Amino acid sequence: MSAPPAATRITILGAGAWGTALAAALARNGLAVTLWGRDADNLEYIRERRENRRYLPGLELPEGIDATTDLGRAIAAGDTILYATPSHTFREMLRAVADMEPTAARERPFLWACKGVEPDTHALMHEVVAAECGQAPPHGLVSGPSFAREVVAGLPTALTVASTDADFAGQAVGWFHGAGMRAYSNPDVVGVELGGALKNVLAIACGATDGLGFGANARAAVITRGLAELMRLGHAMGGLPRTFMGLAGMGDLVLTCTDDQSRNRRLGLALARGLSPEAACAEIGQAVEGLRTARAAKALAARHGVDMPIVEQVHAVLYEGLAPAAAVQALLDRDPKEEIPHDGA
Repeated sequence: MSAPPAATRITILGAGAWGTALAAALARNGLAVTLWGRDADNLEYIRERRENRRYLPGLELPEGIDATTDLGRAIAAGDTILYATPSHTFREMLRAVADMEPTAARERPFLWACKGVEPDTHALMHEVVAAECGQAPPHGLVSGPSFAREVVAGLPTALTVASTDADFAGQAVGWFHGAGMRAYSNPDVVGVELGGALKNVLAIACGATDGLGFGANARAAVITRGLAELMRLGHAMGGLPRTFMGLAGMGDLVLTCTDDQSRNRRLGLALARGLSPEAACAEIGQAVEGLRTARAAKALAARHGVDMPIVEQVHAVLYEGLAPAAAVQALLDRDPKEEIPHDGA
C-alpha cells in the first residue's frame, strides 16, 4: 500500500495514553499530528519534552506532534479528526466540535478510537454519530489488540479500521500502516465496535478468576465462553461472525484478558483482593471502560434476548455486591448444555 500524502494533517482529540499512542504511530508515518487535551502542564511537557509523563512516563514520542489545550486551534489544524476520548464523553466532543467549527463537523472526515457503549442510551458509537451528525462526512473507527505503551515503543502491532465507506477505510489504513504497525480494513462497524467494548467486561472476569487463583484452565474457559457470548450478541445486532474471530474480536479479547497492562483486567484482580469497584478504580488511576460497559452490555443482552451469563455475573459483582468467588460458583452451577447443538443448528 502506498504511503499517505505528506500533506495529510490529523487532529487527535484526547491526550490520554491511547490518543498519544495513536499520535506517535501517525507521526512516525510522516503525518502532521495535533494532539488536544485539557491538562495544560502535561500538554506543554509533550510539546517541549516529547513525553506524556502523566500517562506514558519514560517513553519518548517521535517528532511531528504538536500539543495544545486550544480546541479551536486543534480543529483548524487537521484535515481529519480522530476522537480518542472515553466513550461516555464522545457525544459531548462531537457537539463541542460542531459548536466550535460547524464546517468541520459537516465536511471533515473523522475517526474514533473509543471502545465502549454510551452509558445512558446504551448506544454504540456509530449510533451516537448518526444521532449527532446526520449526513456525516466519511467516518469510521480504529480498534484491535493494542496497548498504548507498546505502540509508542514501536513494537509490532496490528489494527483494524472499520468503515462502511471502502475508499475512506483504505485511506485511513494507509495513515496507520507502517513503522511497526500493520493495518487492515473492515466494513463491519457494528462487529468491530462490539468487540472493542465487550472485551473490557470479559477482561474484568478474567482478572477476577486469576486473582482468585483459579488457574489457566479457568482463564481459558472465560475467554472462550466469553467469546461465545460476544458472538451471540454480535449476531443479534447485525455483526459479522468473521469479525469476532479477527483482530477486533478474538485478538483484542485475548490481549485484554491475559496481560496486566489492561486496566480492566487489573480491575478484576483488585476485586479478587477484596477491593470495592470504586477503590479499585482509584488505585488504577485511569478510566476503566469495562465498569460502565458492564451495565450497558447487560441491558443490550436483555434487549436482544441473548444469554450472557459471564456478563451478568460481572455486573452482579460490580453493582449488586456479589463476591467474585460467588460469581464464579454461580457460573459453575449452571445446568450443563451443548457447546454446539447436535442437530447442527
